[in-house]
Amino acid sequence: MTPDSLEMKSSNSDSPPPEWIAIQPLDGQSEDVCHAPVDTSLRPPSFQSSRFDIVLRRQHLRPKEGGGLKQTAVPSRFLNLSNTFEFAGWGTLTRLDLATDDIHKGDGDIQEARRERSLGQFTAAALAGNAILGSVFYALPAVVVVSNVYSPISLFSATLIMFLWRPIMEELASALPFGGAPYSYLLNVSSKWLALLGAAVMLLDFASTAVVSAATSATYLAGEVNLPFPVYVVALLILAVFALVCLSGLRESARLALGLLGLHMVTMLVVFIASTVAWARSGNDLLKANWTQGRSVSSSQGVALQIFNGFCIGVLGLTGFECIPSYVSHFKPGIFPLVLRNLHYPAIVFNVLSILFLLSLVPFETLLAGNNVLSILAQVAAGRWLRIWIVVDAVVVLCGGVLTGVLGACELAERLARDRLLPQVFLKKLTTGAPAVSIGCFLLFNIVLYASSGFSLAIISKMFSLVWLFLMALFPLSVLLLKFNRGRLPRNRRVPVSVVFLTFGVVFTAIGGNIAIDPTTVGYAAAYVIAIVVVFYGTMKKVHLIRLMFWLYDQSPLLHRTSVTKKWGDKMCDAVRRMRRQPVCLLINTDEINRLFHKALYVKQNEETSCLKLVHFYEEEHGIPSEMEANWKILDEAFPEITVDLVLVRGEFTPARVAALSHRLRIPTTLMFMSCPGPQFPYAATDFGARIISL
Repeated sequence: MTPDSLEMKSSNSDSPPPEWIAIQPLDGQSEDVCHAPVDTSLRPPSFQSSRFDIVLRRQHLRPKEGGGLKQTAVPSRFLNLSNTFEFAGWGTLTRLDLATDDIHKGDGDIQEARRERSLGQFTAAALAGNAILGSVFYALPAVVVVSNVYSPISLFSATLIMFLWRPIMEELASALPFGGAPYSYLLNVSSKWLALLGAAVMLLDFASTAVVSAATSATYLAGEVNLPFPVYVVALLILAVFALVCLSGLRESARLALGLLGLHMVTMLVVFIASTVAWARSGNDLLKANWTQGRSVSSSQGVALQIFNGFCIGVLGLTGFECIPSYVSHFKPGIFPLVLRNLHYPAIVFNVLSILFLLSLVPFETLLAGNNVLSILAQVAAGRWLRIWIVVDAVVVLCGGVLTGVLGACELAERLARDRLLPQVFLKKLTTGAPAVSIGCFLLFNIVLYASSGFSLAIISKMFSLVWLFLMALFPLSVLLLKFNRGRLPRNRRVPVSVVFLTFGVVFTAIGGNIAIDPTTVGYAAAYVIAIVVVFYGTMKKVHLIRLMFWLYDQSPLLHRTSVTKKWGDKMCDAVRRMRRQPVCLLINTDEINRLFHKALYVKQNEETSCLKLVHFYEEEHGIPSEMEANWKILDEAFPEITVDLVLVRGEFTPARVAALSHRLRIPTTLMFMSCPGPQFPYAATDFGARIISL
């Protein structure tokens, strides 16, 4: 109908407009016209009576009792399968009252989680302290090679950069005290894909920590005694022994790590005292000679370039700090800043004083030639007895670094298993609480990593420095995303954005410097990271991969002719149905359709499931949002491949009741998603154990 015809029709007195159209009376026209009797049958239905009729177009086919397959005009992409394989059933509405047993179990889970936060500031510091303070044994020789006599300046400036990272790590840990960080940070503030990349870098960093620590320990031992077998065999034995030690559990491992760290700190204190006495006796003659010789050796390079190269390599003296947030979920509340402080200051002192004493007491040629430089310093300062002592300490504390890598990897594996990126077998634990499968797989990965490098400590160390820097770059990235995507999330500290960008500048400068020193490090690091990402992709998208395999099978008629090959298709279909059967929960407090849609879209893009449950807690009937049921039905229709259920749970929204619901529905809290709580929310978001997926 044209606009002209509409105008003619509206002006025709014989064809008055429908009575339900709101028309203001014209000037001079009696208002009685507007109050003429109206045929109410011509009025449109009210929203109260039509809210489902308007939006639920095809849902007259929905069975009243729920269930049934969603119908669609889209044909199946599989030649020999019906739409039952592609699409899910209609969702159902359930009103749920939690049983007393479920509530008791939920309370028990909350109490158990609190009991796990048992590590004090010293035991917590010891878990990563051996890796951090033991790094002096392999950082010093590497820095001297590139920075020569300017090594003290390089090491001092490198250790100072932790003053940028400490407040960033404190803000992240206070907002999201989850284990497996920074993977868990990225999972709660961004997409699962970015978190997956972070997990790959983390795993490679933990493996590098363990391998470099074990190989350096074996090198120190081989420098003092004649071994009947190659150095790499000793390194592999150290990896195996400390993997077995980790089977005793986290608490016992922390106590052992504390003992090892105490021995190391006493040893370094004795070495520093002996070196001070020896320096006072010998004077500055050797220091002046080393200064002159070092400058002549490096005269072709600029001073600034040597200091910069030493700074880029000197960050190895801070390796281990990235491991601390990995098990922050086991820390007592409020001690995380103390742990960082207790490890940062000794790291500065150990690195700077060690290199100063070396330049003052050890000839420059010896520094450039040997790896066991601290044992040489000990012998010069006090004699053979101190050299033997520091070699024993080096072997012991570096073995503690292996412990740090194993424990960090176990925490990461547990988080990945709870998020269904690894098989559930990784969650099984011994009576000691140790995850045997995680430990065994990590040991195997360490062996593969070490063997693939040709058992070369130099190659692993080069890759280690670059991987560590990339991992440290994830912390400012995580806090930036936290500020932007989860700005309402309560936290104890807020870092200025300027500090975040300054940290980015420092870390990318160090990355560029390491690449410029040795471009081959990029190849090694990229190869390992890509390999790990491919494996994680296979575990994350396993349903998609099986569906692709079935599509290829379905396109091959020859494979459908024998009973054996037909079983292949049946097994693939059963595997897809079984994997998609695991439901996930959306904890909702609103009926806004746009917010519900984006949450459901997140589940569709990040989780392989055909069952989604919208869960709303209410205390009174009027507490249920008025349009929640209507919009749930819209959502159920919008995602034909997912069954969307609405579960209304009577009771207050508390961590204990969410844990009780987890028992009732048999859905782990890590597969429950929620919005970001605000500052007035009475509970911490992490108390629920749920993933935060929206602002």
